[in-house]
Amino acid sequence: MVKQIVLIGIGGFAGSVTRYFVSKLNLSLEFFSIPVGTLTVNVIGSLIIGFLAGISDKSPILTTDLRLLLMVGLCGGFTTFSSFTNENLTLMHNGQFFSVFLYTGLSILLGFVAVYAGYVSSNLL
Repeated sequence: MVKQIVLIGIGGFAGSVTRYFVSKLNLSLEFFSIPVGTLTVNVIGSLIIGFLAGISDKSPILTTDLRLLLMVGLCGGFTTFSSFTNENLTLMHNGQFFSVFLYTGLSILLGFVAVYAGYVSSNLL
C-alpha cells in the first residue's frame, strides 16, 4: 500500500509541475478570452489517459504500479479532467449512455454551483 501511494505521489508531483508550466500559456496566448493553458492541459491529459487506457485494455505491458504512476498520479496531477473523461469512456464502453449524460451534466452543473457557492461564501468573511 505504501509503495502504491508513493508511486501516485511521484506521478502527481510530476503532473502538477507540468501543469503549472503548461498553464502559463494563459499568460502568453489569447483565443476568444478562454484560458488556453487550462484547455491545453485538459485536452492533452485526456489524450494521454485515453492512450494509456487503450494500452491497458490490449496488453499487460502496463502493470498495476505503472497504471497508478501514470494514470492516477501523472494524469491526475496534470488534470482531473482526464479522469473525468476516462470515466465517461468506461461508461460508454459499458453501454451506459444515460449515465454518461447524467454524469457529465451533473459534473458541469454542480461544479458551477459549487464554485459559485464557494465564491459567495468567501464574501461572508
